Amino acid sequence: MKLVFAIVANSLNQIAKKFGITYNEINIIVYYLFIPLSWAIMVDFIIKLPIFTPLTIIVWTAIIIAKRNCFREWCDVFFVQSQKFLLWFRRIGWNYIVSSVIICVIVPLIIYAILILLLVG
Repeated sequence: MKLVFAIVANSLNQIAKKFGITYNEINIIVYYLFIPLSWAIMVDFIIKLPIFTPLTIIVWTAIIIAKRNCFREWCDVFFVQSQKFLLWFRRIGWNYIVSSVIICVIVPLIIYAILILLLVG
């Protein structure tokens, strides 16, 4: 778990540095924009109807417009809320690293696997 967490965190840090943004910003962008957008695209292909992709784009366009002058700060607040969510899992014995890997890596990979199976099936 620690290795997976380190790989993901280091990768996000490198991407953030490359684009001149913070770790919190890239984390929010990846986990709340890119991953859901990719799922939306896949679901729309599965149902053969463009519903979720445009909705995701509309929501994120509205967020970016509304938060254009304070996007970094907004990401900081959102990131802290995400941390609180992951720390909630201490109640069942998961520490931050374990909950991060399960919720942010394993669950998305399972969702991707299911969507890919539905796409090719």
